[in-house]
Amino acid sequence: MAAVHTPRESARAAARGACRALGGSFAAVSKWERERGRLRVLVNVGELAAGEREFPDDEAYPVHEFPEIVGFLDERWAGGGPSAWVETAGDGPGGGAAPAGRYNHQRVAALRRRGRGCCVVAPLVLHGRAWGELYVARRPGEPVFGAADADFATVLAAVAAAGIAQTERLAEVRRLAFTDALTGLANRRAVDMRLDQALEQHRSDGVVVSLVVCDLNGLKRVNDSRGHAVGDRLLERFGSVLSLCGAMLPGTLAARLGGDEFCLLAVGPASDEVVKIAAELCGRAAELDLGEGVAVGVASTGDPIGPVRSARRLFRLADAAQYRAKAARSAEPVVAGRHGGAADPVVRLADSPEPPPGPERRRFRR
Repeated sequence: MAAVHTPRESARAAARGACRALGGSFAAVSKWERERGRLRVLVNVGELAAGEREFPDDEAYPVHEFPEIVGFLDERWAGGGPSAWVETAGDGPGGGAAPAGRYNHQRVAALRRRGRGCCVVAPLVLHGRAWGELYVARRPGEPVFGAADADFATVLAAVAAAGIAQTERLAEVRRLAFTDALTGLANRRAVDMRLDQALEQHRSDGVVVSLVVCDLNGLKRVNDSRGHAVGDRLLERFGSVLSLCGAMLPGTLAARLGGDEFCLLAVGPASDEVVKIAAELCGRAAELDLGEGVAVGVASTGDPIGPVRSARRLFRLADAAQYRAKAARSAEPVVAGRHGGAADPVVRLADSPEPPPGPERRRFRR
């Protein structure tokens, strides 16, 4: 578990390790989603029954079907947490009883339906709260799990919970490193990384890469006249509009570059599709009750802008187009290369020794 990098991989490593350690034929890790009142299966490993998948998208069970769970959800556990228990496919609890001696008909029915003889269930406790469960099963005819197995499963669940907690913390650190705190969009670091990868695809496979750079008009006036809290609300609202428009292009990254500057990075869609969405963005931004619309510039390798060998050049082209849109107070996006290719004023501006004045200078220094 220490070697993996994502919560999903961590859950799979926990399930595989527990399955081997307990001599099981199947194992699963599930998460208790309090807000939805359900137990959602994250991973299945080992001998899968019909309809089971390693990483299911929609395998979940209502919590009310598992009465033994309800008490766990309401408690805080300062120590190692609640103990594991055993269920069998027979007519009653096996070598270890469910909490409070309960016999869970749903679990027993699931064992029979999936051709399994018995299971041991161990709650997973993270940060003092019940988080989910570790489930290991054996085939019919194999020895039924006993009290010692339940004790061992309790220890394994504590180890697995520690590993899952560490992976979740690392995932959160990575998320924060690539996310803008105010809007929840990607940040400049995320854009730089994704753009470098996209341009590698462009050079090797000819994939179209497009950059839409936006400068939100009127933010300073809002901050000066109505306060920064209202200005932040404008940024958040525009971020939602940007995210909505970006979702119309599969695989598009919506980001806040900093201050009042945003962008969309599209990898794959044709340049005409990107320009259409950029126009949609202009229209929706103009309808916001705060601010004064947005200046939008587009640069795409699908247009005649010359070779794009670096992320810096694509940014310069998109920035130059956005600068022209802002200077002209254009209600539509300005697109690099659409008026004469290399002779296009935007392309010439981007390729000039000095970039256009204003905040664009900061972005050109990578």
